[in-house]
Amino acid sequence: MQDRPHNLPSKPSAINVVWIVLILTGVFVALFSGRMEAVTRASFDSAKKAVELALGLIGAMALWLGLVRIAEEAGLMTVLARGLRPVMGRLFPEVPSEHPAMSAMIMNLAANIMGLGNAATPLGIKAMQELDRLNPHKGEATDAMCLFLAINTSSVTLLPLGVMAVRAAAGSKDPSGILLPSILATSISTLVAILAAKGLKRLSQRGRPSEQGKEIQTGPNPPAGGSIPSNHIPPPQSLGWRKILLPAYCGIFLAALAVEGIRRWTHGDGLLSLLPSLSHWLIPFLMGILLVYGWSRRVPVYEAACEGAKEGFQVAVRIIPFLVAILVAIGMFRASGALDLLTRAVAPFTGLLGMPAETLPMALVRPLSGSGAFGIMAELVSRAPDSRAAFIASIMQGSTETTFYVLAIYFGAVGITRVRYALGAALTADAAGILAAVLLGNLFF
Repeated sequence: MQDRPHNLPSKPSAINVVWIVLILTGVFVALFSGRMEAVTRASFDSAKKAVELALGLIGAMALWLGLVRIAEEAGLMTVLARGLRPVMGRLFPEVPSEHPAMSAMIMNLAANIMGLGNAATPLGIKAMQELDRLNPHKGEATDAMCLFLAINTSSVTLLPLGVMAVRAAAGSKDPSGILLPSILATSISTLVAILAAKGLKRLSQRGRPSEQGKEIQTGPNPPAGGSIPSNHIPPPQSLGWRKILLPAYCGIFLAALAVEGIRRWTHGDGLLSLLPSLSHWLIPFLMGILLVYGWSRRVPVYEAACEGAKEGFQVAVRIIPFLVAILVAIGMFRASGALDLLTRAVAPFTGLLGMPAETLPMALVRPLSGSGAFGIMAELVSRAPDSRAAFIASIMQGSTETTFYVLAIYFGAVGITRVRYALGAALTADAAGILAAVLLGNLFF
C-alpha cells in the first residue's frame, strides 16, 4: 500500500483522537440518555451549518484578500515585516524576514489585537497560505504554522469591543470594567501559547530534521493574469503629491473621531461610551488605509483587489470538509448531553478555583463553539450585568478563542490534516486564559 506519503510519520495526529472521542462519546451517551434523535438531528444540522458558514465567508474572504493584494503590490507588507522584524524574527526563525508570510501574520495579529475578527480571519488564512509555500511536507503543519495557530487561539485581543457593547446594552454600571483584566488575561494566554508551542517544538524535533532554511518558494504570489507586477513599489521620487494622501486621510479620520468623542461628552455620555462602537470605525479606517496607501504608490487598486478576491472563493470551498468534520463532532457531543455530564463532573474542582458554577459551561463551550459561548455570556450578562459570574464570563469571552473552529478554518484552507502539536499548544493556551480570567475576575470584581 502506497496511500501514505513517505515523508509523513505513521503516528496518527492528535486531532484524529479528539474527533473520534467527541463522536463516539456523543453516541454512547445518547444510548443511555435517550437523546439519540437529538444526536442524529445535530449531525445533519451541524453539517448544514458548516457549509453555510463556509459559504458565508466568501464575501469577507474576497473583500479582505483583495485588500491584502493591494497591500502586497504597494509594498506595505514588506514595510510591516521590516518594522517588526526583531520580534517576529525571534518568534518565527523559520520564516524569512521579508517573506509575504511574515507581513500577513503581522496584519492578522494587528486585526486580532484591535478586535476586528471579521478582518482577522481572512488575513490569518492568507498567512497560512504563505506559510504553506515554505512547507517541505505538504499536508503536515510546520513549526511556524503551529505557533501561529496557538497565538491566534490565545485570542490576542486588547479591545474586546463586542463584549463591552453587550454589557453596555444590558445596563451595566461599568461596561468597560473588563478591559484591564481582559488585556491581562489574553496576555497571559498568549505568553503560555508561545511557551507551550516552543516547548512542544523541542520535543517533536527529536530525531526530526530542522525546517529552517527549507524554503520552497519566496516572494509574493504572482497574479493570475500577469497584468499586475508582483510587489511593485515605485521609487519615492515618483510619488510627488501622492505621498501626502495617507497622512491627510489619517488626519481627517482622527479629527472626525475626536468630533464624535466631543459630541458624546457634551451630551453627557462620557468618552468611554465611544469604546463599544470603535469596531465600527476601525474596519472602514483599515480599509481606507490599504486603499489610500495603494493609490499613493500608483497601484491599480481595482484590478489588484479583483485578482486577490478570486482566492476567497477557492478557499471557502477548500475548508468545507474540515468544518463539516469538526462541527458535526461538536454538535453530536453537545446534543447527547455529554457536555452536561462533563460540566457536573468537573464542577467540584473548578469551585475550588473560585469559578462560579454559572460560568463553567462557558469555559467548557468556549473552545468548541464561538456562538454557543457568546450566547452563554450574553445570557449571564443580561440576567445580572454587574454580577461576579457575568464579570468573569465577559473576561473569558474577551480573552479566549474558539480553538477547534480556528484550527479547522486555518488548517483546512491549506489542506493540513496532520496538526502535530498545534492542538496541544492551543488547548494549553485556552486553559491558561480561562484560569487567568477566573483569577483576575475575582481580583478586579
